Amino acid sequence: MAQAFTYDMAPTLGYRATLGLILLQSDETLEHEMRSVLGAPGGVALHCSRVPSAPDVSRESLALMEDQLPAAAALLPAAPDYSVIGYGCTSGTSVIGADRVAQMVQRGRATMTVTDPLTALIAACQLLGLARIALLTPYVIAVSQGMRDVLTANEIDTPVFGSFDEAEEARVARIDADSLIKAATALGTSDEVEAVFLSCTNLRTLDVLPEIAAQIGKPVLSSNQVLIWHMARLAGIDVDLARFGMAL
Repeated sequence: MAQAFTYDMAPTLGYRATLGLILLQSDETLEHEMRSVLGAPGGVALHCSRVPSAPDVSRESLALMEDQLPAAAALLPAAPDYSVIGYGCTSGTSVIGADRVAQMVQRGRATMTVTDPLTALIAACQLLGLARIALLTPYVIAVSQGMRDVLTANEIDTPVFGSFDEAEEARVARIDADSLIKAATALGTSDEVEAVFLSCTNLRTLDVLPEIAAQIGKPVLSSNQVLIWHMARLAGIDVDLARFGMAL
């Protein structure tokens, strides 16, 4: 006969804050980089879900994610009270629109607020007083231009722009550190810009940002860095991003 035991309840894992994150099916980088920042001192719970995404990035494939967002959000654990849920796609937000992303996420899971890398970038630029940035993307030109148009509409110009012109997500996730440093440094040395932004959550950016900043003497931002910062800020918690080139 089985023995029945009583038990006590432990505090929630997210006693400081509970965050939700919707990753692209094809993303290999964002969750790893976010957990590396949030891992200490503890008390922040991060729950992740995935949204179906195409292996190749185009404006058409990005738009298809819109209708999938409620189902992806609904797969997050239902019990926690979420301080913020992040949608981990910069280019997807530029196509779908930040307001629409928030609406679709909140259809699937209740949360106090929703953010994304593009919204986070705009918030960071406003806080730092940046109006002219160099933009480095891995995207094909049509996707990159859509990003630039959204930034212009939010009073952030991108007079200097470069791209790896790569549509395949699996290859984007493997663009190496030297390639990122060389490209971002080449763009960021221009006198036309005040900072550099490396766009795409699948780029391995966190560890290269300090080197780029040291070479160009300007702020260097990335999709993952600003998303982590903005989610933490909205949740009312402090995270140490100084070692990743961001002091906000």
